[in-house]
Amino acid sequence: MDRAQKKEAVAALKQTFSEANVVVITRNLGLTVAQSTQLRIRMRDTGASYKVAKNTLALIAVEGTQYAPISDMLTGPTALATSTDPVAAAKAVVEFAKTNDKLEIVGGAMGETLLDVNGVKALAELPSLDELRAKIVGLIQAPATKIARTINEPASKLARVLGAYAAKDAA
Repeated sequence: MDRAQKKEAVAALKQTFSEANVVVITRNLGLTVAQSTQLRIRMRDTGASYKVAKNTLALIAVEGTQYAPISDMLTGPTALATSTDPVAAAKAVVEFAKTNDKLEIVGGAMGETLLDVNGVKALAELPSLDELRAKIVGLIQAPATKIARTINEPASKLARVLGAYAAKDAA
């Protein structure tokens, strides 16, 4: 990698750190290309990204960002899982790590808050942003549905009674 490529890589990483709401650091202990591709696809499906970055470049990029505390975790063969949804990256990494022992979760950060392995696992258990939105919409719609049903119920009862009388008279 020449100087220009390194500057580009640092700029891209800095951009990633500025946009991410969560960063999960993993240690790659011999993932095959197929396994790594499978993880990247799973991450992309959840709206997260997975990048293997040179630690020295990641250390330069993290300086001056809210993720500066993760510098101590950037040792050895690491990779960064990031997402704007605070839960997506953690959820995808934890699910993949359950089925593949070659991926080790080192820790991470959510803003300036450092997360250890248990913190990342706890974050992965939370519902995603989309799931929370769906629950809120459901809660908002439920009372409206009940109100509509309550308002329509007397009219439908009256219609049934009149229908029964009409059927009785016709018989």
